Amino acid sequence: MTTAIRRLVLDVLKPHVPTILELAEALSKLGGISGVNLSLSEVDQQTETIKITIKGDKIDYLAVESVIQDFGGVIHSIDEVVAGKEIVEEVETAQDR
Repeated sequence: MTTAIRRLVLDVLKPHVPTILELAEALSKLGGISGVNLSLSEVDQQTETIKITIKGDKIDYLAVESVIQDFGGVIHSIDEVVAGKEIVEEVETAQDR
């Protein structure tokens, strides 16, 4: 039995076209996803770097990766994964300051 992914934060490099609006719409249509947030963090002459935050009850990472690749994007890193029965928020500790 697979543990359900509830939140996923990705660093993605993609071409300017298709737009982040189109990518957000495509990702939001995947099963198990209740919401997506795409934030533009860097723009180059032919590409843009975006932060993708996805929230849901059962996020299928491979389906997310496939949509991103279909849009010409590449996942640079997985910056956060939340899995299990509930979302556990990160707590700041003395080492974080």
